[in-house]
Amino acid sequence: MNLMSLELTENQFQTVSRLVYDLCGINLKDGKQALVKARLMKRLRALNMESFSEYLQYIESKSGAGEIISMIDVITTNKTSFFRESEHFQFFSEAVLPEIKKQHKMRFWIAACSSGEEAFTLALVLREALSDADLRDVKILATDISLRMLEKARKAVYNKEMIRDMSLSMVQKYFVRLGNEDSSDYQLKNTVRDMVKIARLNLMDTWPMKGLFQVIFCRNVMIYFDRNTQQNLVNRFWDFLEPGGYLFVGHSEGLSAISHRFRYVRPAVYRK
Repeated sequence: MNLMSLELTENQFQTVSRLVYDLCGINLKDGKQALVKARLMKRLRALNMESFSEYLQYIESKSGAGEIISMIDVITTNKTSFFRESEHFQFFSEAVLPEIKKQHKMRFWIAACSSGEEAFTLALVLREALSDADLRDVKILATDISLRMLEKARKAVYNKEMIRDMSLSMVQKYFVRLGNEDSSDYQLKNTVRDMVKIARLNLMDTWPMKGLFQVIFCRNVMIYFDRNTQQNLVNRFWDFLEPGGYLFVGHSEGLSAISHRFRYVRPAVYRK
């Protein structure tokens, strides 16, 4: 059967939307139906299914409980890159790090880390700024809901296109080319990878972390949430930050539309 001819009905789209919202808070707005159809067809092919009806019956059955995670995996957008929204990392280096580097213990959280570039960017910034980084108690927690993206982050292998915005000296210092000289794949060295703890976390669930963070990055994620979910999330971030800690959000995600206790510092940067 030609899967391209299948139709994802409005009712089926609404069913998927409700499941996704209930599980991870993502609001699949109107106009996303074609996108959802295209991505779900990957799962139909993988499972050798011939209709969306069959697929929905499966994920709502006991035997298909684990498939919901795979469905979230294909539906969620995981766009990221090294030094994305570089102004944040410049501000972090110039204004935030001079304050917190006085402390031996340093804790950072990258919420929704995707394939790891953001967390490893922070690790690179820290290594460049702190000559004694290996002697300090520095840890970056990188979490995401997508098992597929977390596996990529754990491997920390990136092609030449993904690291094109880095200087040659930084690439040579922190990456190892895999394969022969013609290979375009590079893997981060263990000195960088060991600074980052990678774990699966659904932001809608209970957060198991016991300590507080000095900085939380949650960028370009909340655009997929409705206002109530955004507000709840931001208030939870407050509780996991040290006094004076910083919250970085995406540049399209200012907090002006929701109620919160953070102090505005600069575009997309807030302080407890």
